[in-house]
Amino acid sequence: MIELPVIPSERKKRPDWLRVKLPAGPEFRKVRQLVDNYKLHTICESGSCPNMGECWGAGTATFMILGNVCTRSCSFCAVATGRPNEYDTDEPRRVAEAIKLMQVKHAVLTSVNRDELKDRGAEIWYQTVRQVKENTPETTIETLIPDVKNNWDALIHMIEAGQEVVSHNMETVERLYRAVRPQAKYVRSLEQIRRTKAFGQRTKSGIMLGLGETQDEVHKAMDDLAANGLDILTLGQYLQPTKMHHEVIEWITPEMFDNYREEGLRRGLKYVESGPLVRSSYHAERHVNVPI
Repeated sequence: MIELPVIPSERKKRPDWLRVKLPAGPEFRKVRQLVDNYKLHTICESGSCPNMGECWGAGTATFMILGNVCTRSCSFCAVATGRPNEYDTDEPRRVAEAIKLMQVKHAVLTSVNRDELKDRGAEIWYQTVRQVKENTPETTIETLIPDVKNNWDALIHMIEAGQEVVSHNMETVERLYRAVRPQAKYVRSLEQIRRTKAFGQRTKSGIMLGLGETQDEVHKAMDDLAANGLDILTLGQYLQPTKMHHEVIEWITPEMFDNYREEGLRRGLKYVESGPLVRSSYHAERHVNVPI
């Protein structure tokens, strides 16, 4: 068992730069109603995203397909862990219709891990992207896909449907994988990004900061990602969802996030979105224009 360090309670107090407004407004209520009516899941809610008010208030959302129960038990994630019993072949149609009704210009699709499925859910991924494109051809799409556990045929099926950006999050630095992502492998995620780039896709990944990583370890992760063909990197502050999850070890200052952005660009990444409240889908519409 890996023991996480105990830190004084005064260090855990959230600094002022992480204060966010509660979701409100007519556009937010409109999106909430559509999500409820179409029985859809969003990572905005399941992942307790701090930007939900801003994004939903603008009429956008990140949809989570393949249910809301994950087969993984990552120590940072608020999504429920267990044995999924949901495999809804009608989900692609409902997602596509909701995106059309919401008049979304750029849609982000993500999913839980479905390790129990032979194809890791690749067919649902493919059908969702295709049906969104058929319903609203003008909508650009980012797919934030999970670890396929070396099922490279599943990976290709997930990324061949016509999306503009393919993202796979590293989440943390190599040393912390056992504590943060016990069922994942750092090298395997790098290979997934490398294979995605080799297929000709625009590649993206994200790392949470404040889990106990050092600056040198973040720099090494940037080097590893650049070497494996990553185009876009997002860096944001880790926020502990519940007392049962990994503790916040450090609050990273906005100035340090600015430094990491400059460092990432210097190390060969094409675009770095870096800030305390940055999450994978934050300003995602800008990433479509990053050159491949």
